[in-house]
Amino acid sequence: MWLEWLAAHSQADKLTVGSPAVSESIAGIEDAIGRPVPEALAQLLRETDGIEDEYGSHIVCPAKLIREHNQSLRTSPGFRELYMPFDGLLFFGEAGNGDLFGVPLLDGEGRSDVYVWDHEDDSRSWVASDLQQYIDWSLIGRIQR
Repeated sequence: MWLEWLAAHSQADKLTVGSPAVSESIAGIEDAIGRPVPEALAQLLRETDGIEDEYGSHIVCPAKLIREHNQSLRTSPGFRELYMPFDGLLFFGEAGNGDLFGVPLLDGEGRSDVYVWDHEDDSRSWVASDLQQYIDWSLIGRIQR
């Protein structure tokens, strides 16, 4: 599903997609966050382990980097003093300036909205209604990276 959609996108020629992520990589993310990876993101990672734009920015990070970002944000002692808790978000994309994009982690029925975390003021702002819209809007420049 994802590869076909990406291939048909008007900006497809500007993308680099990774090989499918292995199950162990997705399980590593789940270990880092203590919850299952939301299905849309897990499905995307099973098809392509990350999506880079023409400048090499991670619209969607590889699974290993997703795990590293989320583990670091949740365990770094200094971050607990600087920022609100990160447990409610799973970060999966980078803006290239230190800001990160993520989806909410909720018990039961989750929401598919995408938010950006601003590392300078610790704000979390809505950017898209789901992962597909986030990728589309990133590619057409509606979401500034």
